[in-house]
Formats: sequence, C-alpha cells, structure tokens
Amino acid sequence: MGYKIIVDSCGELPEELKKDVHFESVPLELDVDDYHVVDDESFCQEEFLRKVKESPNCPKSACPSPQRYYDAFQGEAEHIYVVTLSARLSGSYNSAQTARQMFTGDFPDKKVYVFNSCSASIGETLIAMKVQELEESGCTFEQTVEQTETYIAGQRTFFVLETLETLRKNGRLSNLKAFVANVLNIKPVMGSTPEGEICQLGQAQGMNKALERMVQEIMQHAGGQEKLTLAIAHCNCPNRAERVKEKIEKLMKFKKILILDTAGISSMYANDGGIIVAV
Repeated sequence: MGYKIIVDSCGELPEELKKDVHFESVPLELDVDDYHVVDDESFCQEEFLRKVKESPNCPKSACPSPQRYYDAFQGEAEHIYVVTLSARLSGSYNSAQTARQMFTGDFPDKKVYVFNSCSASIGETLIAMKVQELEESGCTFEQTVEQTETYIAGQRTFFVLETLETLRKNGRLSNLKAFVANVLNIKPVMGSTPEGEICQLGQAQGMNKALERMVQEIMQHAGGQEKLTLAIAHCNCPNRAERVKEKIEKLMKFKKILILDTAGISSMYANDGGIIVAV
C-alpha cells in the first residue's frame, strides 16, 4: 500500500471508502453535559440530538490527540495525507501537525502532509477523494499536495440551519436575535470563507426559501464547472437532502453528487434538520 489518507471524523466517509484500506478516520469526541461520546461507528445520532435538545448548554468537542494521529500514521504507506477540520474551527489541524513532526522525526523516509481543509463535513470528504484520485492517477507526493491545495483554495461549503439553538447556546447569537428569528421563521444561509471561517451569506423566511437562496449561492460559485463533484450532508433529513439535489440538478450538471448523513461533529454543527453542501 503506497499511500494512506487520514480524515478526522468531521469528514463523513461513504461506505465504500470506510472499507477502502487506504482510508482511516480519526475520531473527535463530543460532550453534552455529562453525556460523552466518541465520534466513531458507535455514534448514535438520534440519542445525541435528543441530548442536545434537552440541554440548556452548548455541546462541546475535543480534537484527536497528537498521539492518536501518530498511531494512525503507522503502517507500510510511504505517502501519508491528513485532512482535518478548518484550523479556524478546531485544534484538529494543529494536533495533526504536531504528530507529523514527531512521526517524520522518527521515520524520516516517510512523507506526511496535513491539509487544512478550510472546511468541514463533506468538504473534507471531497478533499480526501481528490487526494485518492491524484494518487491513483500516478501523481508524485509533491504533485498530489500541490494540486490538492489548489483544489482546496477553490472549494466552498454552504449550509442552512433548521434551528439557531446551537448558535444561541455557544454565544454566537443573542437570545433576542434567536427569539426574533424563531418567531419570524428566519433561516440563515451560511458559508465558508477562503480562510475557513463561517460567514452569513444571507437569510430567508422559511426553510424552502433559504434552501433556494443557498442553491443560488452554489450556482454562483460553481457555474460552468461541470466536471466537479458536489456533496450534500444532511442531519436527520434525507428527504430534504434529496430535494436540494433535485433543485441543483435542474440548474447544472455535476460529474457526481453524493448524499451522506452527518456524523457526530457535523451533527453538532448542523443540528437536527441542517443541510451542508460542498463543491
């Protein structure tokens, strides 16, 4: 096995990639009051969302330790790539970088590169898939890194939230603003900046109008680039994800459109009913 791709657990992997020996997911951990869960195959979305809804406090996450990443680097792979949550949102990137420095000091013949996704969720997924595409096409380690960084620079993530409760609980939205938004059924349309921070792109009254606005933002970003793969992640709302896919397909043809359910960290960000799109 010449290469290995490690993705922190905010990046959802399709079933075929979970079974692919080239891939490994390194889990973050989640806490809601005294409820603790590892974001791996044991994660139960239904129970987690119930705990979040019942708690007056904001859920918290903890990134993987450098040792956890170091352990994932072990094996026969000569080329090791890591894809993490945006460094502006989590310590996962810094943890992986620390592990890389430790590992390459111990194994100087190994090549390790850590990608700051400047994204989250299926944004990470698409980056990992790009790395594999380049490796399988015969690119060198250096070519794979360079072309993947170019891909990251051109990628954007968009999302619409059903509820603003997590934003309210973590202090990013005042109680008054959250109350007014809920009363008026205002849904924010959010996105990622090139630096990997979260920004508000707009808002709309009602979920359907907000999704329409998000699709417009996606088309503005991706218009004319039909060779792209687009990914949709949903938090407990598969039918809504399918409707978003249908809206997008009416406007533009993509090489491939993936739909995945959110894992633990993405479920914390998106909350029940949230939709995330990356392209």
